[in-house]
Amino acid sequence: MMRNFTSIVGSVMSSRNGQTEPPVREICLVCDQSMAFSDLYSTLRVCPICRFHYSLTARERIESLADTESFHEINRSISSLDPLSFSSRGSYKQRIFNDQRRTGLTEAVVTGRCSISGSSVMMIALDFGFMGGTMGCVVGEKVALALEQAARRNLPVIAVITSGGARFQEGVLSLMQMAKTSIAAVQLANKGLPFIVVLANPATGQTYASFASLADIIVAEPEAIVGFSSIRALQESTETPLPALSQTAEAKLKNGLLDGIVDRSKLRTLLAIILENLGRQYRLTSAEKSRTQAVEPHRTDAWDYVQLARHEDRPTSSDYIRSMFGNFVEIHGDRASADDDAVICGFGQLGAQTIMAIGQERRRADGRGISPSGFRKAQRAFDMAEKFKLPVVTLLDSRGPDVSIEAEQHGLCNAIATTIARMSGNGMPTIAVVIGEGGSEAALAFGVADRVLMMENAIYSTISPEGAAELIYQDEGRAEEVAESLKLTAHNCREYGIVDLLVQEPPGGAHTDTEEAARQLRRVLLQEIAELQSKSSRSLLKDRYKKFRNMGEYSSYFRAAITREANALQGFVSSGVRRIARRQQEEQPSPPQNSAMFD
Repeated sequence: MMRNFTSIVGSVMSSRNGQTEPPVREICLVCDQSMAFSDLYSTLRVCPICRFHYSLTARERIESLADTESFHEINRSISSLDPLSFSSRGSYKQRIFNDQRRTGLTEAVVTGRCSISGSSVMMIALDFGFMGGTMGCVVGEKVALALEQAARRNLPVIAVITSGGARFQEGVLSLMQMAKTSIAAVQLANKGLPFIVVLANPATGQTYASFASLADIIVAEPEAIVGFSSIRALQESTETPLPALSQTAEAKLKNGLLDGIVDRSKLRTLLAIILENLGRQYRLTSAEKSRTQAVEPHRTDAWDYVQLARHEDRPTSSDYIRSMFGNFVEIHGDRASADDDAVICGFGQLGAQTIMAIGQERRRADGRGISPSGFRKAQRAFDMAEKFKLPVVTLLDSRGPDVSIEAEQHGLCNAIATTIARMSGNGMPTIAVVIGEGGSEAALAFGVADRVLMMENAIYSTISPEGAAELIYQDEGRAEEVAESLKLTAHNCREYGIVDLLVQEPPGGAHTDTEEAARQLRRVLLQEIAELQSKSSRSLLKDRYKKFRNMGEYSSYFRAAITREANALQGFVSSGVRRIARRQQEEQPSPPQNSAMFD
C-alpha cells in the first residue's frame, strides 16, 4: 500500500496545534485499524498494526529512552527574545509566548543529563511542536552548551532530531547557529566521545544540515521524512512528480546516508548496546607468549585450494561475525552516495572487548566486486576505530574491485588508494584475515595490517586463475594450469612472507563445520590482539611501515624461498631434458647391418 506521507504528516502535525500533547487516537490514520487498547500506542505512539510512528513531544521522547527518574535538565531558563524585532502579520514574540504556554517548553529543544541502561549520556531532544523544531539563537545556544558540557564531562551525546526549515524570524542570526553547533560537535569529536543521532519525522532543514549530520552513528525512525528541503519545497522546484518515497529514511539508507532504520520500540535497546560497546574500557592482555602452532601444508594441487576457497557453502564474513562477535552493531553507507552490501562494517564484543570488524561479503546479487562506496564505507569504520580506540579486524573474501564504468566514474582508483592510506596510517592494532578468496586490490586495501592471517584453504592473488589464463592463453578454461604458477595458496603466501600466520580449518575445509572454523579463528584473534595491544601506536605504525616496506625485498627469507623454487624448477628442467634425451635415443633408427662383419 502506497501511503501519502505528505498528507499524513500534515494532519498529524496540524492536530497538535492548541494542544500540549499529541491527541490520543482510537483509529489509525494510515491503516484505519483500532489502537484503543494498544500498550504500544499508549506508551510509544506506534500503531500496533501498520507500525506507523506518530509524533512525540521532546519530553516524551526522553522519557521513552532514559532510565526512570535519571533525567536532569540543563539550561532550562534560556528563552527566546526577538533579536531582529521581526515584523509580520503576527508578532514573533507573541508566537513564541503562545508556543511556550501550549507546550510547556521555553524553546524547541530540551537538553540534559541522564542514563540509558546505566550508561551516562547527554541528551538533546528537539520538539517539532514548538515552531516546527526550527533552530533559532536559543536552540543553537542550548545545543552548543550541551555538546560543550558533554565534552568537559566526557559524556557521549544522543540527539533526537525532529525539525523543519529555518527560523526565518531571526534572519541570518539563525543561519549562524549552524556554524555554532557544528563547531561544538567537532570539539566533542576531538575528545573521542560517541555522538549518536536519531532522526524522527520530520528531520529537515538547518538542524539536519549541521550538527545532526556530524554524528558517528545516524539512525532514523521508519518512513521518517529526512532531507534538507521539505517535500513541498522539492515539489515546487520541479514540474514532474517526485519519485515515490524519495525523501524518506528508507531512501537515505539506500543512498548511504544512514546507518539504520530502527523501530521506536527497539531504539532504547540499540542505544544501550552502542553506548556499552563504545564506552567499554576492557582490554585484552596476553597471559603468555606462546604462539599458535604452525599449520602443515597438505599434499594437494593449487587448483584444489581454489575450489575450496570458492566453495558455495564456505563461511562468509557475515557468518564469522555472527559466530565470533557479541552485541554486533552494523553501520551502513559511505555518507556520500551509496551503501555497498559487498562490505560489512560494525563493532561488537570479542573477549569482552569492543572490536571494529570490516568484512568483504562475496555473496551479492549482481556478482560485482567492491565499489568505490564500499571502500569509503570501510574508511568510515577505520576512522571510528581510531576515534574510539578500537582494534580493527578485517575479513578478506572478494574476487576484486568493481571494474564497471560506473565505478570508474565514481573514483575507484582514489577510493582504493585512500583506503590503503587510511588503514596503513591507523594508530590502533589491526589484523587482516583472508577467509576465502583474497582478490587483488580489493584484498590489499583491507589487508595493510599489523598481522595478516590466512585460513588454511584460502587463496590470495593479484589476479584470478581465469584472468591469468585469459591473458596468457586467451582461454579461461586453462585456469587450472595457471593456478600453480600464481603461488596463491596460504602456504605459498606464508612462505613468501605475505601472511604471518595460518589458521587451521576443520578436516575437509571450513564449510564442513562453520562453528569450528569460527572457533579456531576467534582463538587466534584473541591471542594476536592481546599481543598487539601491548605496543604503543607509535610502535605499531613503525613496525607496520617496516613490514610492508620490505615486501618483495631480497632478504634471506625471500632468498630461501626463491632458492627452493629455483631448485624445484632446475630439477623439473633436468628431468625433462633427460626424458627428451631418452625419447630421442629410442626414436633414433638402428644403423644398417653390414654382412661382411659376420664373415
